[in-house]
Amino acid sequence: MNQQFLKEIEMGSKNALMKKRIITHYIYNGSSTIPDLSKELDFSIPTVTKFIGEMCEEGYINDYGKLETSGGRHPNLYGLNPESGYFIGVDIKRFSVNIGLINFKGDMVELKMNIPYQFENSIEGLNELCELILNFIDKLTINKEKILNINVNVSGRVNPESGYSFSQFNFEERPLADVLTERLEHKVTIDNDTRAMTYGEYMKGCVKGEKNILFINISWGLGIGIIIDGKVYNGKSGFSGEFGHISTYDNEIICHCGKKGCLETEASGSAMHRIFMERIKNGENSILAHRANEKNLPITLEELVAAANREDLLCIEIVEEIGQKLGKQIAGLINIFNPDMVIIGGTLSLTEEYITQPIKTAVRKYSLNLVNKDSVITSSKLKEKAGIVGACMIARSRMFES
Repeated sequence: MNQQFLKEIEMGSKNALMKKRIITHYIYNGSSTIPDLSKELDFSIPTVTKFIGEMCEEGYINDYGKLETSGGRHPNLYGLNPESGYFIGVDIKRFSVNIGLINFKGDMVELKMNIPYQFENSIEGLNELCELILNFIDKLTINKEKILNINVNVSGRVNPESGYSFSQFNFEERPLADVLTERLEHKVTIDNDTRAMTYGEYMKGCVKGEKNILFINISWGLGIGIIIDGKVYNGKSGFSGEFGHISTYDNEIICHCGKKGCLETEASGSAMHRIFMERIKNGENSILAHRANEKNLPITLEELVAAANREDLLCIEIVEEIGQKLGKQIAGLINIFNPDMVIIGGTLSLTEEYITQPIKTAVRKYSLNLVNKDSVITSSKLKEKAGIVGACMIARSRMFES
C-alpha cells in the first residue's frame, strides 16, 4: 500500500476519496464487476473503469478474470488485492491478550490467542502490552511497511474518534492512540472492546444481512454494542453501550464505577464470581469448592464457565439466575430498538443454553409480543474470537470508511 495514498485520503484529495469509496465497497460487498460498482456508487462506467485501472496498477485491486454469465459478454470481476496491506488487532483480556493480523481482503493471516498477560491499569501494564505487540510484529514474515493500522480494544469509556481512553491507561494529557502510535511506530487506533466484538460478529459472524443488531457482551463486566442500519453506533463521545451501569437494583453492592445498584452488580461475570464465592463460603458444594481457598490463584471466570458446562449444579444455577435478570433488561432494549437480531456474546455466553434459555424466557415475559417476535436471539458464532476479529476489522475499516 502506497503511504502517499493514505496521506492523500487524510488531506481530502478528490481522487483518493473516490478510491476510498471503491475500497470501502469491496470491504463490505466482496468482489464485483465494473457495471455493478458503477450502479452501487452512482459513478459512470467510464469513471469507474478509469479508477479501477489505476488501482490495479497501484496494486490495491486485482482483476480476477471473467465472470461466468448466462449470455452476452462476460464482465471482469475485480476485488481487493490481499497482499497490498495488512492490519493488526489487539484484544485485551483480564488474564491474557489476543493479537491477530489480517490482510487487505480481511482474511486472518496470523493469530495468537491467550498470550499470558495480567491486565493492570498502570504504566507497567501498558509497557508490557507494548512489548507483547512489538514481539508479535517482530516475528511476522511480511513486509512491516505494509502494516497500515493497529487497533487496540480497550474496556470502559473510549472515544475512537479522538483516540482518548478515559477508563484504562489514561496517564497522559494526550490521546492513548497517539501514545501507542509513538511506542509501536505504526499508526494506532483504539475502540471499546464490546463495540469491537459487535463489529467482528457483524462482519464475520452470525449476521447474514441483518442491519439492526444488539450485541450483549456478558464478560467480567456487561456492555452492549449497537448497530443501526448497518452502522456501528458510537454515541456523541463514543460512550454508547454502558448497559451494565443502568441503575437497576436497590442493593449496597458498589460497582467498579463507584455507584451502587448497577445492573452489572447482579448480572455479569464479576457478579457470578462474587455470588459463587459467597455461596461456597456458606457451605454449598461445587467441583470448584477446593479452589475457593487458594488465595494465590483466584478462580477465573473461564473456570466457572467450564464448571457449568461440566454440569456443576451451583454454577448452572447462578448462570440461569443471571440469565433471568438479564433477559428482563434485554426485553426493555428490544421494546426500544426493535432489532433484527440480539446476539449473546462474551465469556458467559460460552455456557450456551444455560444462559440463552432463561434470557429468551424472560424476554418473552417482559417485552411486547409484536416487537419481540421480530427479533432473533442467538449466541455469538465467533465466541472467544469475536473481540480479536473485530479489532482487526476495525483496524481496516478506520482507514477507509467515511
